[in-house]
Amino acid sequence: MCGICGIASARGTVDPGRLAAMSATLVHRGPDSDGTRVDGPVGLAARRLAIIDLATGDQPITREEHGVTVVQNGEIYNYRELRRELEHAGHRLATSGDTEVLIHLYAQHGDRFVERLRGMFALALWDAERARLLLARDPYGIKPLYYREAGGELEFASELRALPRGEIDVDALDAFLAFNSVPGPLTIFRDVRKLQPGHVLTWENGRIEIVRYSRPAPVPADEVRRDEEAELVEELRARLRDSVRAHLVSDVPVGVLLSGGIDSSMLAALAAEELSDPLRTFSIGFEERSFDELADARLVAERYGTEHRELVLRPDAALLLPYLAEAFDEPFADSSALPTYLVSQLAAQDVKVALSGEGGDELFGGYYTYAADLLAERAGWTAPLLRPVVERLPSSSARASFDYKAKRFVRAAHLPPLERHHGWKEIFSPAARAELTGRRNGFDPVHLLRARFDETEGAELLARLQDVDLGTYLVDDLLVKTDRASMAHSLEARVPFLDPAVTNFSFGLASRHKVRGLRKKVLLRKAAAPLVPHELLRRRKRGFSIPAAAWLRGELEPFARETLSVETLRRQGFFEPEAVTRVLDDHVAGREDLSRQLWGLLMFTLWHERHVERTPRALRQSEIARIVA
Repeated sequence: MCGICGIASARGTVDPGRLAAMSATLVHRGPDSDGTRVDGPVGLAARRLAIIDLATGDQPITREEHGVTVVQNGEIYNYRELRRELEHAGHRLATSGDTEVLIHLYAQHGDRFVERLRGMFALALWDAERARLLLARDPYGIKPLYYREAGGELEFASELRALPRGEIDVDALDAFLAFNSVPGPLTIFRDVRKLQPGHVLTWENGRIEIVRYSRPAPVPADEVRRDEEAELVEELRARLRDSVRAHLVSDVPVGVLLSGGIDSSMLAALAAEELSDPLRTFSIGFEERSFDELADARLVAERYGTEHRELVLRPDAALLLPYLAEAFDEPFADSSALPTYLVSQLAAQDVKVALSGEGGDELFGGYYTYAADLLAERAGWTAPLLRPVVERLPSSSARASFDYKAKRFVRAAHLPPLERHHGWKEIFSPAARAELTGRRNGFDPVHLLRARFDETEGAELLARLQDVDLGTYLVDDLLVKTDRASMAHSLEARVPFLDPAVTNFSFGLASRHKVRGLRKKVLLRKAAAPLVPHELLRRRKRGFSIPAAAWLRGELEPFARETLSVETLRRQGFFEPEAVTRVLDDHVAGREDLSRQLWGLLMFTLWHERHVERTPRALRQSEIARIVA
């Protein structure tokens, strides 16, 4: 795991000082060592977090016999098998880790070498003999990679902070207001783009070409598996065990971020069974009881005898949110980033690697939105009739309250499948975005979802909607959250659900194995039954969410009003102050739960202050003692 960056120039030799300055912004991603290599028109740099091959794994790695230099961010879990294959073919490797394998695999297979990799990665490979640079990103988008092409140069980096600032992309801002994150290939800056998952970018003679090499997708509806459910349960458990075993490969200790939900509990159980020493687990809790899962996490920790550490949070916004805004290089408003950031800091005190449960919900049907999707197919026509009554329900501050879900349902259930699926989660509607920005003919972010949805025609509807989430919400929200929150503390987060052993199985499942009525994760819960405490199987989904609605009606209200002041909004020039004040007043008065909208406005404003109005500084570590009860 590390942070990588580089420059390719059609104008001459790369400036080593400029490359070093880019690398310095990524020190939090790799504090153990750093390295650079400049070879005429191309310079590569890496900051290393040493996890595999501690003695000889520093980057960049160059093999003169092949004329190739490589840097990578991530881990290749099948590198030992690939190494044996390469040695059998006559290759001689000088190191014992996973990075050098990439050079020899490229020499053996050319650009298609990326198809052989099992892991999470963003990599850059310079072929000096062909004067050709190759960038690649893993099929699930677990590791990030940004690039900027301008003035005959290509610059790339693991984080946006290493690249030049530019003009705000107003289309990306519209998308942020709709999703609370910026979807790829957009970034918040007009001149910078994200390399999409499963894509390769090549630079040669000053020209770039981007091709997709991998597109994990659900099978057609007539090809779903017809096996007996009991057989599928056993197979799923075995596949997850295989993935966890692969994700435990490390020369340093590995822990688990334990939320108390099914996904992370199952990972902890499987990891504990694989390790000879006690597994280390880490959890976050809240003073608000409806959001606190520490008791659930403790059940798992006690059952498997883990070395368990936990924190209980109280809202100290003046301390917490500025740290969060500094850690994220783009505006990012998933409020669960806050506990993820803190549980990562807790874990980083004991381990360098932690398993996390991202992907389980998208693959196995863990969201209420999926139950709503299927319910709307049968009863969506009733939504307009029920809406006048539902809209009068008082607003609650509880987690995913009945009034919040009911209002979301009646507002979108009558729409076509993709539009209503987006409607369940949409932050600001098109009309609300226009009122906020004054931009009446803005960009429609739903077209990004539609492009993904159209690619899976012929699959079951639920599988198609899960695939939209897998390629957008998971990639641009959940995985961004996990990467930035963990790497801010030099912690590598691994996600065993996003492994071909598991995903390929999920893509072949019929909808009935995922959602039945209001029951979610049907097959996964049955697979988990022998591994996790029985009480957890009946609990509703919580995850690392926070009581944002209550906080913004209480302790955080003064901070929100100060941050979203008329003076600040006018200085930044993106939002109409009167529209923002109405959102804040309506939420505080209890007319509607607008906590997600307010969190987005807060995080954009704080991000702009730290990443646009001034040059981002090196990430600081927050003081846990001041933010725990």
